[in-house]
Amino acid sequence: MMEWRPDGYEFNARNLVRALFSENTDEGQLLVAAACGHVEIFANSTAWNGVLWLIMNTLKADGKPVYTGEELGALRKSLPIVWR
Repeated sequence: MMEWRPDGYEFNARNLVRALFSENTDEGQLLVAAACGHVEIFANSTAWNGVLWLIMNTLKADGKPVYTGEELGALRKSLPIVWR
């Protein structure tokens, strides 16, 4: 008997940024669908590194990053993404 699995989508860094920063994009809607278990999103570590670079270099207060490494690690773990 075959196991049922939802449709899967491969995200790169650009897709992740669009999903995280705009829920009105196709990627943002797929992220919501993944959270509901309707689809699966796959991404590799290099895609996450691109997101980290963007966050650490653009979201700053008084010249320091807004988010700590712990907070960014918690964000990664909370995303409905299968990391490869």
